[in-house]
Amino acid sequence: MSARVIKAADVEMTHRGGPPGIARVGRAISPDLSPSMAAGFAEFDGCEVEWTVLYDEIVYVIEGEFRLGTKDGELTAQAGDVMWIPEGTSLVYRGTKARIFYTVHPGNWKDRLAE
Repeated sequence: MSARVIKAADVEMTHRGGPPGIARVGRAISPDLSPSMAAGFAEFDGCEVEWTVLYDEIVYVIEGEFRLGTKDGELTAQAGDVMWIPEGTSLVYRGTKARIFYTVHPGNWKDRLAE
C-alpha cells in the first residue's frame, strides 16, 4: 500500500440526523484502507446526535461552532480548535454550521464489535 490523496469532493456524505437541522458524515479513510485508523468529514447544523464512542476520536473544527455534550457539561470548539474524545464517552454531538474532520482509532471498530 502506498500514500494517496483522497479528494474531499469524492467523500460521500450520509445523513445521520435531523430534522430538525441536519447531520451528515462521510468517511475518507475506511477500514479497507487502514484497519488501525479511520477518518472523514462531518457536518452538524441545528441537530443533535447521541452516541457512546467505541473508539478514541480526535475532531478538528474546519468551520462553524461544534459542541459536545457530556456528563461533565458542554464543550464548545470553533474553527481551528481540536477536541479529544476518549473511548467510552457518552455524548451528544451538536453544531451550528459546523464542518469537522475526525479521526478514530481503531478504524475497524465495527468489525471488532462483531467478534
